[in-house]
Amino acid sequence: MQIENEFTVAQPVEPLWAYLLDVEKIAPCMPGAELTEHVDDTTWKGKVNVAFGPVKLSFAGTVELRERDDSAHRVTLAAKGMEAKGKGAATANVTSWLEPVDASSTLVHMQADITLTGAAAQLSRGLLPEISKQMTQRFADCLQDSMGAPASPDAAAVEADAEAATAGEAAAPAPAPVQAKHVGGIGLGLKAIWSIVAGWFRKLFGRGDAG
Repeated sequence: MQIENEFTVAQPVEPLWAYLLDVEKIAPCMPGAELTEHVDDTTWKGKVNVAFGPVKLSFAGTVELRERDDSAHRVTLAAKGMEAKGKGAATANVTSWLEPVDASSTLVHMQADITLTGAAAQLSRGLLPEISKQMTQRFADCLQDSMGAPASPDAAAVEADAEAATAGEAAAPAPAPVQAKHVGGIGLGLKAIWSIVAGWFRKLFGRGDAG
């Protein structure tokens, strides 16, 4: 199944590109995702929890960085995983690239080729595009919040505080760096179902009005 999404982040291209390449930083923004092992510079292990209505599935697998083009701000990831209870498997090839909107905002494009097998494929039929849309929006919101957070104090500020403390002055505590909050995956399936049902009713009444 081919899925395409895009969203805008209020950040220039270069800092956003550097942030997106830091998997440990962006992993908490992936709904339902959790890194479990950093294998090497291009390979990670993790798990993803996804809800298809009342049924919750947990996939464990690997993510590999296949292609990276810094000049085009384009990256391709390949993921594969097995469902923990043996209900199926999933593979995904995801390509993302950045396009500057203006000096202070960037459009993020995402294309995914996703294959589900077993019970996972049956449960997700008709829901996957909507679930993907919900997950992308939550990822975009988390990414914007985490990149907009105050930066940690620089070395000069830390040194100034140390000097003040040595002189007997009460130095104000340095603010702790803000980390991206983990985004859970529970409830995405219910939201997707509601969106599909609402869309069906809109089409139904739309046809009635037209007649």
